[in-house]
Amino acid sequence: MMNTYTGELTLASTRKAAGKAILDLARSGKDVVALAADTAKSMYTTLLREEFPERSLDVGIAEQNMVMMAAGLASTGKIAFPASYSVFTSMRCSEQLRTFAAYPGLNVNVIAGIGGYSGGIEGVTHLATEDLGIMRCIAGMTLLSPADAATTELAVRAAADIPGPVYIRIGRDDSPLVFDETYPFEIGVPVVHRKGKDVTILSTGLAVPYVLQGGELLAASGIEAEIIELHTLKPVYHQELIVDSVLGTGRLLTVEEHNIVGGLATLAAEIMAGKGSFRFGKIGLPDIFGESGTPEELRQKYKVEPKAIAEEAGKLMQY
Repeated sequence: MMNTYTGELTLASTRKAAGKAILDLARSGKDVVALAADTAKSMYTTLLREEFPERSLDVGIAEQNMVMMAAGLASTGKIAFPASYSVFTSMRCSEQLRTFAAYPGLNVNVIAGIGGYSGGIEGVTHLATEDLGIMRCIAGMTLLSPADAATTELAVRAAADIPGPVYIRIGRDDSPLVFDETYPFEIGVPVVHRKGKDVTILSTGLAVPYVLQGGELLAASGIEAEIIELHTLKPVYHQELIVDSVLGTGRLLTVEEHNIVGGLATLAAEIMAGKGSFRFGKIGLPDIFGESGTPEELRQKYKVEPKAIAEEAGKLMQY
């Protein structure tokens, strides 16, 4: 599946996109309810509250209670969207999501904001770089990591129709807007953005725009990168698409705003295990904690930016 990237970037808020999508679901007749943990304004569930005040709840700084209430509402047939920060929804609420949402298979859709390096200015305590690995271990959990505001809206709409729980990781500040409503979003289906024969680059979430720019730099230097996006980290269908690409190029580079332990790099290793020989490079936190800093500073430091991505892919070409 191919999707065209124009190379022209504007900025848009994934948090606002998620809030807008929840409101659109309510307007369309879906029986949705949004919950926040003193984060209604930050996570834009206020958009729903302004038009459907009876469908929007704020429980205060009590994320575990938020998830429990979401599970209770979902058990009555509601489509629940608890919304808070990724570090809290994944770690503080892991037991509640596992036992009271995933185990009974309830329609609890977590809007996990300030994911990856986007929370760096809040300090290391708010830097979510373990959340995807934690959530991927929970049975029955669908895990979505959209790249921009447009695909965030598509992810939220898709989540409403999934019977079990969904974790949707989004960002903080306005981030590059790469796609539009024509994006071919299908749960579990990888998207090939660029065909190439020299190296396969696999990415997810807010790192994708920088990978696409890195692909342009590589093309200018004569290296043809095949760029594949995984907007869904669980489940992953059509895995043969990834396997065939990596075995065809002989080289794989994963790029993520996450610890490489348990994140995209681990997922890629699981997919490729026993399939053949290839060079494997990883851009992500190498089993370390991140640092405080702006998202741009952290992307520069941890190589989630076009030049560094192109350089790392180029190193794989040396073998």
